[in-house]
Amino acid sequence: MTQANRQHPGGNNVVSFSARRKAAKPPILRLSPEYDGIELLYANDHHPDKLFSLKVLAWARLANGETVAMVPWLKEPVTAMALADPLNGRWEGYRLPGSNYLFVDAPEHKVQEMDAALSFFGKPQPGEQVIQEIPDTIGTHAVFSNDDFHTISLMEVVSWKLFADGTLSAMVAQENDPVETPILPGAECLTSAQSLADFRYFFQHGIANRLKERDPEALAAVAILAKS
Repeated sequence: MTQANRQHPGGNNVVSFSARRKAAKPPILRLSPEYDGIELLYANDHHPDKLFSLKVLAWARLANGETVAMVPWLKEPVTAMALADPLNGRWEGYRLPGSNYLFVDAPEHKVQEMDAALSFFGKPQPGEQVIQEIPDTIGTHAVFSNDDFHTISLMEVVSWKLFADGTLSAMVAQENDPVETPILPGAECLTSAQSLADFRYFFQHGIANRLKERDPEALAAVAILAKS
C-alpha cells in the first residue's frame, strides 16, 4: 500500500469517482491478470487529504456484464466497488503508475480480452469445477493466527482459483507437504488459504514485509483489525 496527496491531473481524464461506487457482488465469470502495474486508489476518513493505492490483482468479468478490478482486501478478494474497511475506506478510481492518468472504467484492452475469452470458452456451467487458476503477481500474503494475533504467521499466495460458482480462492503451499520447486499454479501442494482454520487476513507484500520485520506501525494496524 502506498499513499499520495489527493490531487487531480490536468486534461480531460478527471472523472467524478463517487458516482461510480457500487456495492453489489455478482459472480465472477472470468479473470485476466493485471501485468502492467495498474493500481486501485482508495480513501478513508482517517486521512481525508490523501489517496492510498493498491496494486490490482486481476480484472474480472462479472455476471452483470461489468469488467472491474479485483484486489485481495482484508478477509477476501473484492471488486473495487465493494472495497471497505474499519475507517470507511472506499474506492476512488484507478491510476497508471508513473503518470497522472486517473480513470474509473476498466481498460478497453481488458474488456476486449474478456469478450474474446467468454466467446471462446463460454460461460461457466453450474458445478464446483475450477474455471481458471491465475498466478498472484502482486506479492499477496495470507496472515494466520490462532491466539487473537498475539502471534502470527504469513504465507505467500501462489495463485488464485476461480470456481464455476464465481468464488475465488487464494492458494498457498502447505509446509508439511512434499513441496515441488518452483511452486507454480496447479501444484499438488497448494491448498485454499480461506479453508484453513487459522486464516485471518490478506495483505500485499509491502505490509507483509513490515509485519515480518515486526514494524510497530504495521503490528498496531493488525491489532486494530483484530478488534474490529
